Amino acid sequence: MASPTDRHRAFDTDVPARLDRLPFSRFHWLLVAALGITWILDGLEVTLVGSLAGVLTQKGALGLTAAEVGLGGSAYIAGAVLGALLFGDLADRFGRKKLFFVTLGVYTAASIATGLSWDFWSFAVLRFLTGAGIGGEYSAINSAIQEFVPARRRGQVDLILNGSFWIGAAIGALGSLVVLDTGLLPLDVGWRAAFIVGGVLAAAAIGLRRFIPESPRWLMTHGQPEAAADIVAVIERQIEARGGAPLAVVRSRIAFIAPGRTHVGEVARALIGTYPRRALLCLVLMTAQAFCYNAIFFTYALILTRFEGVDPARVGWFLLPFALGNFAGPLLLGHLFDRVGRKVMIAATYALSGVLMLVIGWLFARDMVGAVALTALWSVNFFFASAGASAAYLTAGESFPLEVRARAISIFYALGTAIGGISGPALFGALIEQGARADILWGYVLGGLLMVVAALVEAAIGVKAERLSLEDVARPQTLL
Repeated sequence: MASPTDRHRAFDTDVPARLDRLPFSRFHWLLVAALGITWILDGLEVTLVGSLAGVLTQKGALGLTAAEVGLGGSAYIAGAVLGALLFGDLADRFGRKKLFFVTLGVYTAASIATGLSWDFWSFAVLRFLTGAGIGGEYSAINSAIQEFVPARRRGQVDLILNGSFWIGAAIGALGSLVVLDTGLLPLDVGWRAAFIVGGVLAAAAIGLRRFIPESPRWLMTHGQPEAAADIVAVIERQIEARGGAPLAVVRSRIAFIAPGRTHVGEVARALIGTYPRRALLCLVLMTAQAFCYNAIFFTYALILTRFEGVDPARVGWFLLPFALGNFAGPLLLGHLFDRVGRKVMIAATYALSGVLMLVIGWLFARDMVGAVALTALWSVNFFFASAGASAAYLTAGESFPLEVRARAISIFYALGTAIGGISGPALFGALIEQGARADILWGYVLGGLLMVVAALVEAAIGVKAERLSLEDVARPQTLL
């Protein structure tokens, strides 16, 4: 086998097979907890901003217009797009572990600073930087979780991890009831405290990641097979010590020649030259879910306050069932993505969400539902949409070779979010500003049709990756 410093000689390894045959253990639960904390904080952040939308338009706060609230949401998404591209590239070059700390640090500093913003432009710039930290987290974390978790559980765990965003959303919904209660905090203090507290919690979470090792698969494809094997051996010893019995012997090995660094041309070759159908699939899935989620979630508080007469301080009560429905989807449906299969489940969840969105939009436009019924309907919609949206990240990661995994996730997240995520909040903010339900219906129609189209594309060219090793789903570029 090659030495860690000799990155151009061939070597063979059993690391992938050993990782895939592991039982789901305490190590995996700790991994999910340490990485999922970011999704929880992201959910906390986004929900608080959604809850604060009505408050931010008041003169005692920042005095933003509805359109500026929508643009603030778009700034956050724009930052996430560029952050994903930058940090995704760095995660493939320098490893997953280093980026865990950098991206969470950026998020922490920017979130706290947002609580000190003084006008629209300072708010928008700091939201952009906060989004950059979160965008980087998406690529590094999804790469790591897919590379550590055994193949038979990869879909379920990845969906639940991404779905943990909504645990934070539920906490944020409840927290908004506190920070927006002017009996507890003055108007101009409450919304600032919301951002600052989120940043402080993120800083505390950095310590949880200290125990996470570098991805053995990343080390393996960067000419460090001994380091990769050592990490797997430590995990195996921990599992055997707790289980009281030795793990099954692995005899499957694969041979690599690791160049140490994958250049931009090789990334393009993998995404466009080798797997063009998968590239199209990922772009469509990411774009559809990004438009629907960001458009609706960033502006729902405005819908409630302007059209349904809900007091801004009570918006959190309506966002709470949103969050619960979104987390329940991946939690209850996640195992079906490994058992029934990716193709069937992704197509079904996208199609159901798209049809429901069209129905809900029509009911809203005709003023046939109040705030409670509208929220209940959206909660059902996002039960299915959340599972499908989480599976979009799963698809973007597992469909391409190991050497470009983080960049693949970041590229399709960035493209899909740039097309759908940035335009969604801005479009809905502008439609809400016009003040007519019929105008907003066109936004819902567009979102619903995008989800249905995505379902049809998945049904036609979806990837059957369930229970397969990552190396079998997409052949590594450095495999001999």
